[in-house]
Amino acid sequence: MNLSLKAGEFVCLLGPSGCGKSTLLRIITGLNTATAGTVFYRGQPLKGVNPYATIVFQTFALYPWLTVQENVEIALKARSVPPVERTERALKLIDVVGLDGFESAYPRELSGGMRQKVGFARAMAVEPELLCLDEPFSALDVLSAEALRGELMELWLNKAIPTKAILMVTHNIEEAVLMADRIVVMGKNPGHIVTELAVPLHHPRHRKDTAFQALVDKVYAAVAGQTKPEPEALGTAPGQPGLTRPLPHARLNAMAGLLEKLSEEGGRVDLYRMGSELVLELDDLLPLVEAAELLSFLTVREGDLLLTPLGEAYAQASILARKEIIAGRVLRLPVIGWIYETLQRDDDQRVAWNYFHDELQADFGDFTEQQLDLAISWGRHAELFAYDDGAGELYLES
Repeated sequence: MNLSLKAGEFVCLLGPSGCGKSTLLRIITGLNTATAGTVFYRGQPLKGVNPYATIVFQTFALYPWLTVQENVEIALKARSVPPVERTERALKLIDVVGLDGFESAYPRELSGGMRQKVGFARAMAVEPELLCLDEPFSALDVLSAEALRGELMELWLNKAIPTKAILMVTHNIEEAVLMADRIVVMGKNPGHIVTELAVPLHHPRHRKDTAFQALVDKVYAAVAGQTKPEPEALGTAPGQPGLTRPLPHARLNAMAGLLEKLSEEGGRVDLYRMGSELVLELDDLLPLVEAAELLSFLTVREGDLLLTPLGEAYAQASILARKEIIAGRVLRLPVIGWIYETLQRDDDQRVAWNYFHDELQADFGDFTEQQLDLAISWGRHAELFAYDDGAGELYLES
């Protein structure tokens, strides 16, 4: 991928879970090393940690044995800033983020929003040119997140902080449209940039504005994409030439609920509206959509979910009829079909979990166990095969 950041920009990275957003952020800050390619900062290749960038993590990442002031000062201490100047800068920043009076408090005494403010103050203490944010509001409750977003935008727009650019990873599309000047949409398998969208709206932005909602809809469409042709979507079985595609991290009974909702709405619904009505974040909604796409229950077109005739039949079917439909569809998925055929060929129709894990390792690496657990869950749901936890074996249903 190629990505450029300019001074004065607030850029958001968006995309489905597992597309590499946080990894890219860590490579840009120098916390991870790129396996290929080069990161340039102001035209020079970056080696090691980027001294001009800081990062605010999703978790608060504070030292619990240090006070608020000490947590902020530690970033300056690491850069050999003299004690008097350290104290002066730390107190000023604590005041800027609205924590004046809590200098001597410990993290355990603070709310989630206050702890994340300490994280922001610590990141800004070294006066970074580039401020990187890794889903900084996702661990907060709705009201705290909204308040902290507003305070960060006030500091940024009023140039109350010396930061020249902000790069934020988020899974919240409304949050990206609310804050960013540019949105970079990523895809997965492998991680890549799908598209970039400028956000021409003036600040302050309002969620109910027609232009705001239209842009949110456009971003949803870019993230969800279009339904791929079946051979490309399904991939190949382990050991065969081509790409073995991972199963989406979705529960099939939750997918059934999505299809029922879609059927009630007449078979076509705007993806953004569906997410809002079901109160689902992007990382929760997209795997359900992807699962339904894989099983040919729905298609995605221009940001809309369209129920297929098979999906309508499934949504209206009885419990037993659904079992028959789902078994036929799940068995078409290469990984599950491969497990089923392996069990069929075995004399006892029982095969060790470890065998499947070892065979899938080359395709899924660190995510092998997660993928095998998903395959077992889907296979069980379809009553194709089951798992004996005591013996550590998969076996065919009688």
